[in-house]
Amino acid sequence: MDTKRLDLNLLATLEALLEEKNVTKAAARLHLSQPTVSAQLSRLRDMFNDPLLIPVQRGMIPTAKALELRSPLHSALDQVRGTLTTHQHFEPTQAKLTLILTCTDYLQTVLGLSVVKELRRKAPNIRVGLRNLEPTRLKAQMADGEVDLAFMTPKEAPPDLRSRYLYDEIYVLVGRRAHPHIFDGMMIEDYVQLEHVVVSLSGSNFYTSIDQILEAQGQSRKVVLSAASFLLIPDLVAQSNLVALVPQRLVAERKDLKVVESPIKSAGFSVGMVWHERNHGHSAHRWIREVISQMITK
Repeated sequence: MDTKRLDLNLLATLEALLEEKNVTKAAARLHLSQPTVSAQLSRLRDMFNDPLLIPVQRGMIPTAKALELRSPLHSALDQVRGTLTTHQHFEPTQAKLTLILTCTDYLQTVLGLSVVKELRRKAPNIRVGLRNLEPTRLKAQMADGEVDLAFMTPKEAPPDLRSRYLYDEIYVLVGRRAHPHIFDGMMIEDYVQLEHVVVSLSGSNFYTSIDQILEAQGQSRKVVLSAASFLLIPDLVAQSNLVALVPQRLVAERKDLKVVESPIKSAGFSVGMVWHERNHGHSAHRWIREVISQMITK
């Protein structure tokens, strides 16, 4: 291959084709006509001496060569884009930007809306997509550009992603407003006598890290309900004698609940921002992270 005649636009087209696996969709993404992208694909096939993408009934499938090229091509183009944008001045009032943010339902509730409002106040043309956090897929999602920023416990993030601490959250014990058996200063022995709701993403796990702590102290509790979301918990306990440990910020405005200190003092976690190296030096993403950090930690 004669690299002196290498056209970076062709490589950008190949990247789009490998991600979209469809000439029409790749053309729309690149703001080019379909015949132009088809012609560029023909040149790419000649350049690599390989079909690269093979037409099938619905779209195209990449060849083994194309799959081999995908990761190094993505990394190389990211470096080029980063070089071109790192030192550019970011003007939030004029910028048109889409941010894809992922976090748990709890963090969407306590942070999501306020973050979106603050970012849009300062950058009115910004768009924000909120996605549910998928910890096992996060690294790949960020590497592929599907997700830009995550709110999560930093120590639970893949080690090669960047992170920034935001705040510490604690668990509190909640029950209905007139619950007769919960009060500040409760002992573990009082706590384990109650009937509990826990959160499990699958909705079927009745044993959590809290149960591990209790077990180490020779105690156990009666878990009668496993919910798939923290957001369900306040209403569940408000209408029953069930109790639950939930993040404090989740119930800060609930006047229909009794909220007391957790009898398990070690219960809590940290919240931070997590992002990929591909966005680390980008002026817009640097600005976004700084706005969020100042907003939450002030």
